[in-house]
Amino acid sequence: MRDLLEQIERGLDQNLYYLALFAALSLPDICGALDSDDGEADRSKYISWFDEYVGDGYKSGTQAFLSGDDCYYFRCGILHQGSSHNPKSGYSRILFVEPGATTNVFHCNIMNDALNIDVRIFCKDIINGVRVWLGKVEGTTKFSSNMAKFIRRYPRGLSPYIGGIPVIG
Repeated sequence: MRDLLEQIERGLDQNLYYLALFAALSLPDICGALDSDDGEADRSKYISWFDEYVGDGYKSGTQAFLSGDDCYYFRCGILHQGSSHNPKSGYSRILFVEPGATTNVFHCNIMNDALNIDVRIFCKDIINGVRVWLGKVEGTTKFSSNMAKFIRRYPRGLSPYIGGIPVIG
């Protein structure tokens, strides 16, 4: 799991914002599944995880700029249709400003009916949420059981399938 987080961060460092954003949006699903009895992801697990580990950073007083519900619908649009539009979202779209495009940081702004978020801040907020979550769940029976099935990199191969070269599986 930490290898995945580090690769997302390296993607951000290399300005690979599509890759980092797609991967970061999948993390609440993965965490919800790894911390569940059945090892499966679903909408309610995604929303609960996001609200608990990331959501507070997207609130101002009583106003939530981005709820777990909104993030879930955005994730569905991006990962399944390649679209930042989702008719079930509270926003017509979510716009991510690329860092370095200006000296200003545009984050958590509502512009007409769209939400504006800084892509690097957003991805790092999710990564930080995962690190906090890992501190709570690592070593639990549920997590350990589900993590045994988690995709990972095997630098010297995975016997009995492929040996001597890196494999992801």
